[in-house]
Amino acid sequence: MSEIKKVVLAYSGGLDTSVILRWLQETYGCEVVTYTADLGQGEELEPARVKATQMGVTEIVIDDVREEFVRDFVFPMFRANTLYEGEYLLGTSIARPLIAKRLVEVAQETGSDAVAHGATGKGNDQVRFELGVAALDPSIQVIAPWRTWDLHSREALMAFCEQHQIQVEQKRDGEKSPYSMDANLLHISYEGGELEDPNVEPAAPMWLWTTAPEHAPDEAQLVSIDFVEGDPVAVDGNAMTPAALLAHLNQLAGRHGVGRVDIVENRYVGMKARGCYETPGGTVLLKAHRAIESITLDRELGHLKDELMPRYAKLIYNGYWWSPERRALQALIDQSQDAVTGRVQLKLYKGSVTVVGREAGSNTLYDGNLVTFEDDAGAYDQKDAEGFIRLNALRLKVDQRRRNR
Repeated sequence: MSEIKKVVLAYSGGLDTSVILRWLQETYGCEVVTYTADLGQGEELEPARVKATQMGVTEIVIDDVREEFVRDFVFPMFRANTLYEGEYLLGTSIARPLIAKRLVEVAQETGSDAVAHGATGKGNDQVRFELGVAALDPSIQVIAPWRTWDLHSREALMAFCEQHQIQVEQKRDGEKSPYSMDANLLHISYEGGELEDPNVEPAAPMWLWTTAPEHAPDEAQLVSIDFVEGDPVAVDGNAMTPAALLAHLNQLAGRHGVGRVDIVENRYVGMKARGCYETPGGTVLLKAHRAIESITLDRELGHLKDELMPRYAKLIYNGYWWSPERRALQALIDQSQDAVTGRVQLKLYKGSVTVVGREAGSNTLYDGNLVTFEDDAGAYDQKDAEGFIRLNALRLKVDQRRRNR
């Protein structure tokens, strides 16, 4: 690694990144630029500015990237109906390429030699951040303190803070947070603590965004979502920006206990890890998007998307958002959405999301005359099915003749 004079640090103002800030200053004798992003995590960001200033930082960048995050990352991912390993809506994974992009842009704007992050050497985020930086500007170096220093526990970090007079907010009872948490407009995640035993049910107070399904309202709520070319644009007839729409759905769905999952996932770095996630708005959007596609998307195009989706999800989970193969898949996915325009009606009730209606006007491929059990006035000649079946049965007959020889 060549000489480091200036570093952009992904900075939250919490324990880990505060230690990293001082460690960078002491280890490299370099200037540090802090970068803090508002992804809709629900925290005030001004304290991060104040703390960075107190620690001698003169270049502080704080971004509100909520609209960009949902418009350019979350919505494109949802056009593919993306699920990793059948359950995970990739709330953490999809935020990392945006942070990598902004770290690179800030580094270029400030003339920095490197970027630094607080992801540990055990997780996926280190891979996602660093693959993103490599793809966007290979000349920028990356510093990953957790793979370098000897501070391998919370106690060691606290001792470092005391030694270097770094102020760290403590809970009133002095206890450490029981979970490692990550939040943005799409989701909130929980790892660590009691969750490290995959056979222990999470404590009820852990869940912050959603009502327990058994305590959710006894009356169902109907919600309508309007789509234009695959992206949601309105809820209950009210047009909203991407970030506002997702935030609104989070509130509605969370009230009805929608969006909890408790999974053991396969990390890219080779281990299995348990995580609990709340993705209320995203859970509703996934159901709604599949519903509008069901009446607007050609059968084989839809099946092709379904076949490609696991590969697409794996690329995002593993940190390859900026790869040529993800971009190529995205081009196909985006083109498939040209006619995915219409309205979906859903019912939210005690943790469930049920589609109860869908309409697409001139974009629909659904023809009631073709499928009716009543007189279709000649719309479909049922005799045509015989030739279709004969042609498709031919290879099966030939195969059976061979088996009987």
